[in-house]
Amino acid sequence: MQLDSVPRGRQESGTLNGRLVEHQLGDLRVVGYSVAGEETVIACPELNVCFDVGKAPAEILPVDHVLLSHGHMDHAAGLAYYFSQRNFVGNAPGCALVPKALVEPIKALMQAWGRIEGHVSPCRVVGMSPGEEFELRRGLIARTFEINHGVPSLGFAVVDVRRKLRPEYAEKSGPELVELKKQGIEIQYDVEVPLVAYCGDTAEGSWIDHPAVQAAKTLILECTFFEAEHVSRARAGFHLHVRDVARILQRTTNEHVLLTHVTRRTGMRDAKRMLAKLVSEETMNRVRFLMDYRRPRREGPGGGPAAEGPRTINGS
Repeated sequence: MQLDSVPRGRQESGTLNGRLVEHQLGDLRVVGYSVAGEETVIACPELNVCFDVGKAPAEILPVDHVLLSHGHMDHAAGLAYYFSQRNFVGNAPGCALVPKALVEPIKALMQAWGRIEGHVSPCRVVGMSPGEEFELRRGLIARTFEINHGVPSLGFAVVDVRRKLRPEYAEKSGPELVELKKQGIEIQYDVEVPLVAYCGDTAEGSWIDHPAVQAAKTLILECTFFEAEHVSRARAGFHLHVRDVARILQRTTNEHVLLTHVTRRTGMRDAKRMLAKLVSEETMNRVRFLMDYRRPRREGPGGGPAAEGPRTINGS
């Protein structure tokens, strides 16, 4: 086991194998499942990251990085299984970015499972604090920020870092640029594009104004409670109520907002209706609920649209 303590458009949706849900939010594909108290696992396969690990469904096993927001069972129960199954199928050890306080408990968990299974599954666990970065691949980083959930927790932003030539050197030839670099002149600068921000389970807090949260193309945000009488429950559990989410949406301009962690006591139709009463139509058009999906159109008898069916894992 390797343990690191300090690191560095159009919306479509469907079901995968009848359980996981897939959304296409502009250029970002999001696959996941999230029901409060039951399971949360949300992957962005093209970015090679999975936010929280739920019960580690098979679809996330090829993803190399788990970004664990906190240790509650419905978000973290699948971590040991994720590591074990990657080892079983011959993949390289998975990498989990976790709040620093969870590194030793996870290490102990893996050792305990090793005694049960007869061997310890290889893994990499990276402890992180708010404001740190981890390079997922060249030009793509995970940046942490503080959230407000009453236990050791982290929010994560996945940021595309692009190197650009400084405008004053745009007319220089290749050899001239090489010569400038030899002289120690910095001819490039970084442009950061936050692609997605994941806020985990959280109450309102300063994270709302974090630059990566504000600038992310897609914001993944919990919305656990909806009923008026459940405001106090949201406060007690450090969760968001629909009233909180409505206020947050008024302060953000993200192209896409994906809401997660709705309780089973609230149906999707009711959840959308209650949010729509609190925000403008323009704001509502930016919002999707992870566990709500529209079935793709198919041609019916006579060439017209047929009843729509769920998207399967292979897109059929």
